[in-house]
Amino acid sequence: MSDRRAAWGRDAATVVRAVALRPGLWPASFGVLRRLARPGWWHRPPFLPIPDADFWRFRMETAFGKEWEGRPSTGDVIDYLAWCQRARPPRR
Repeated sequence: MSDRRAAWGRDAATVVRAVALRPGLWPASFGVLRRLARPGWWHRPPFLPIPDADFWRFRMETAFGKEWEGRPSTGDVIDYLAWCQRARPPRR
């Protein structure tokens, strides 16, 4: 497993833990997943709607800075999804 794929796996575990017990954030999390997923993800293994590793690294660097070596905290994920939910226009 490459380092980039391993990093995404650790980050994905944090995201799943943050969202699993908060059903109110599920719609926002599915929307974010849809926007971040690689184009044509269903054509290439692992056949999951996950972001491209380079794009994920770019998103983490723009959010936390280039020297940041950690991963997003559960609080970071919850705050981001709550912001996405508030920023989304109401459905009619």
